[in-house]
Amino acid sequence: MMSIEEIKLPDVGGDAVEVIEICVNVGDFIEEEEAIIVVETEKASMDIPASFSGTIESLNVKAGDKITEGTVVCTMKKAGAEEAPAVETKEEVKEVEAPVEKQEVKEETVEVEKTASQELVTQIEDVFVPDLGQDGEVDVIEIIVSVGDEVNEEDGLITLETEKATMDVPAPFNGKVKELLVNAGDKVKSGALIAKIEKQVAVETKVAPTIKAQTPAPSLKVEEQVEEKVESKVVEVSNEEFSASSKVYASPSVRRIAREFGVDLAKVKGSGRKNRILKEDVRLFIKEQLSKPAAAQASNGTSLGFNLPELKPIDFSKFGEIETVELSRIQKISGPSLHRNWVGIPHVTQFDEADITELEEFRKTQNTVFAKKNSDVKISPLVFALKAVAKALQIHPNFNSSLSADGQSIIYKKYINIAVAVDTPNGLVVPVIKNVDKKGFEELSTELKEISLKARDGKLKLEDMQGACFTISSLGGIGGTKFTPIINAPEVAILGLSKSEIKPKWDGEKFEPRLMLPLSLSYDHRVIDGAEAARFTTTLATLLSDIRLLLL
Repeated sequence: MMSIEEIKLPDVGGDAVEVIEICVNVGDFIEEEEAIIVVETEKASMDIPASFSGTIESLNVKAGDKITEGTVVCTMKKAGAEEAPAVETKEEVKEVEAPVEKQEVKEETVEVEKTASQELVTQIEDVFVPDLGQDGEVDVIEIIVSVGDEVNEEDGLITLETEKATMDVPAPFNGKVKELLVNAGDKVKSGALIAKIEKQVAVETKVAPTIKAQTPAPSLKVEEQVEEKVESKVVEVSNEEFSASSKVYASPSVRRIAREFGVDLAKVKGSGRKNRILKEDVRLFIKEQLSKPAAAQASNGTSLGFNLPELKPIDFSKFGEIETVELSRIQKISGPSLHRNWVGIPHVTQFDEADITELEEFRKTQNTVFAKKNSDVKISPLVFALKAVAKALQIHPNFNSSLSADGQSIIYKKYINIAVAVDTPNGLVVPVIKNVDKKGFEELSTELKEISLKARDGKLKLEDMQGACFTISSLGGIGGTKFTPIINAPEVAILGLSKSEIKPKWDGEKFEPRLMLPLSLSYDHRVIDGAEAARFTTTLATLLSDIRLLLL
């Protein structure tokens, strides 16, 4: 049966209030708690929501009207309401009132007998993109499954390419793929819905309890429903109070839309009465922002930039033969990140050298020992650098920190995870080695080899790329004397290693040939000053010169 009910203005804590916005039209179907109108009291604006789902039959008020408590705002057609004799309904309500008020059931008057069993039921659950550890969208580069496929937990569903690497989004449970909501080439972000998977769940089925008491069984069910509705109302009120505290003139429903799309309402021009921001204003603002080129967004403060004159395109073919090659996906993603870090962090680079003559002799000796044992372990100079940096981070904790988002405090980390830049055919990626301070040289050598192979094969997972405290970028196998590495925010420093070479070093009596390793330490000057950076590189050089100090 269908019934038409009136929606009235509830007690809003004042006398007459003004209707400032009509959120629906006659004929609209709306859900429970969806806003019908917005009213303005002396202190704030608030939505008047629907108390049930249904269709708007009539609107009894218009924008600008002054209404009071009890005024009929609209009428709604409610679906699924069964008519019942008025007497029976009243009796049921009376029976419910007692347990709701007293919230107790006497044990001596109630005997409940329950039997339970389990059965498998089928349900469809949504699968979302996990936290990618970055803002913005990433590319879907491969769809691994098809609709109808049976998948096991941890089986890959799709492949994404983040700013650092490619990664599979796995199935969170066993089941059957019912729907795929993305295609190869789409852009998605953290929390995006990508698929629906059907799974079977074991649930308890309860036989209806036999209740021997004066209070009928339905009263217990209704009592639970009443409690649920009261709790949801409390949440709604707290949200409205929070919204009302802002200085921007906008209704809670408008603020909700703005939050969903990440819109700063302070930048939106309102077209309503008294410059009030309406839903249409937010939608128009979003459309305008999407249509703006990246340079325009940078100039108005929505991204980092210096508002420099636009570089006019040049036709290089006028000067000779050319070839245009598209950037790899990793380059497209990492480029803006590198630019953001370079212009957003005040970089300073400290240069130093470490005498690694004895270290290199020890390394070669140990590799010979491993070879005689037919072991696959081969210690590289980078492994010693990892251990030395871990020790230096313990001595100089400012380098194992991050600046808070508001720039008002420093967050110190009690763990030591070090990222290592790896050159791959598709571009630079930076996997992370966890708990370096707790691992030995042999374990680190094995892990470094494995993670480097995964990086070059494009098989790094998201967890392989997250949680770094500090980064090492080594060009020692290629060449160069020094360089200025770019800090990988939110880290505050990065160490560059160049090619070691034999140099004459004065020992107080004569010059001796020593193997010297160039060190280039870039640091965030907001957190670290020059003297501290010099002490860090001095500590690092000392540790590398005598690796026995790593044991202390």
